[in-house]
Amino acid sequence: MAAFFLAQLLFAGALHAEAPLSASDWLSGSVKGPPRESSAWRPGDIPPPQIRGHGNPQPVAESGAVGEIEVTRLDGTNPDMAGTITARKAGLPKDLWQGSEVATISAQLAQSPARLPAMNALLRRILKAQLLPPADSRMHQGQLFLARTDRLLDMGALDQAQALLFAVGHGDSEQFRRLFDIALLEGDESRACETMNNTPGIAPSFSARIFCLAHSGDWAAAAIGLNGADDLGLIDAGQAQLLTHFLHDSYVDSDEELVPSDRVTPLEFRIHEAIGQPLPTHPLPLAFAQSDLRANSGWKARLEAAERLARAGALPPARLREIYSEQEPAASGSVWERAARMQALEAAIAAGDVAAALPRAFDAFRSAEMADVLAAMVAEDLPADSGEKAAEITGWLRLWQGLPGNDRIEILRELQGDPPAPPTDRKGEALLAAMTDIDAGMDGDLPRAARGIAMLRALGLDADADLAATQLTLLPHMRKAPG
Repeated sequence: MAAFFLAQLLFAGALHAEAPLSASDWLSGSVKGPPRESSAWRPGDIPPPQIRGHGNPQPVAESGAVGEIEVTRLDGTNPDMAGTITARKAGLPKDLWQGSEVATISAQLAQSPARLPAMNALLRRILKAQLLPPADSRMHQGQLFLARTDRLLDMGALDQAQALLFAVGHGDSEQFRRLFDIALLEGDESRACETMNNTPGIAPSFSARIFCLAHSGDWAAAAIGLNGADDLGLIDAGQAQLLTHFLHDSYVDSDEELVPSDRVTPLEFRIHEAIGQPLPTHPLPLAFAQSDLRANSGWKARLEAAERLARAGALPPARLREIYSEQEPAASGSVWERAARMQALEAAIAAGDVAAALPRAFDAFRSAEMADVLAAMVAEDLPADSGEKAAEITGWLRLWQGLPGNDRIEILRELQGDPPAPPTDRKGEALLAAMTDIDAGMDGDLPRAARGIAMLRALGLDADADLAATQLTLLPHMRKAPG
């Protein structure tokens, strides 16, 4: 009975969490309770239609017409308006989403590619900006906000996603669910569990509640909760087995290897680590790589995770530069070679002579498809005067970053064209579509990329258009030579 009542308590706390609104399938699963109906019927009244006779049919609308009454939350402002930078600082029109629908914009944000660094940076500004939400946001309040947050999470930008979530607080279960997962991946679960324990109804799942009970030292309550939830079928068998190994001392010396689930969540990832069966992050979604940046990870794991995140623009270049310089490379090849080349380049920059070190570093990073990462780290610090080959590379790296170089670059003729008439509404849809067109230039479709660049200019984003055109023009120099 104790197990039953505690499980019921846990169930009531997690009942408010709904299914995720984004494509981030790796987020910790929320618990969704069975559908319930409420009624004002009292004994003696005429029974309402749904409980007359046998069975319990669901109510059916008389028509498909939109009702006259709209309902909106009264507890605070619309989170879809939240952001960490102003529209002006982002260089975007505040009415970017006007004329569009939340569902359309949310889908576009989830699917917009961001391989070209110029477009990657633009997408991040869009996701973080304080913009007026679409008109139908009142009926779908918070959906666009979660779509923006989930896109940042999928890009591995945990700090930026966390800052966006903090901008609206954590009173909503879906918002807290994301904060909880970020905390798990960054090794800061103590604060997340404290918030969960002090905020009824916010737990993202039964497993999360049980984990936090144990983390706070209440192992008995955690064990009772696990037994009750397992008996009632409120958690699946895999989660129950994982939590059992986590809670019971008898499994400390067990050699039983637990098979991870098909979609590992941050909570499962942390529990696997806690029971001495850590999972590698490289086959997992990009956000999991942030976990390897913690101080308790080995240098090679930190290097590999940092490079993976830097390729996606999810790690500040200065942070990667610091990690490269932490130790002396222990071997040769792959990540060790890039660390050695970067350390040699750092010494050459300090000495003011990169004639030998820069070409070697450039070749090593370009072979790993990371020439753009090298540009982000050192372009601003390279001396103007160097050897002939080094001077040429310096020019490429500086221009790639939008910095002035010794020589100007002639933009490819295929990327040039007159901008169309600027759209009067649905500017955001036009912008995201243009970014998709520009991405096609990465695969050689320059005419389509030219259309996207022209649309950026029509929307007033000339600096972004110039940088995209420059990077596409420089792409053959920055990519690994064939063969």
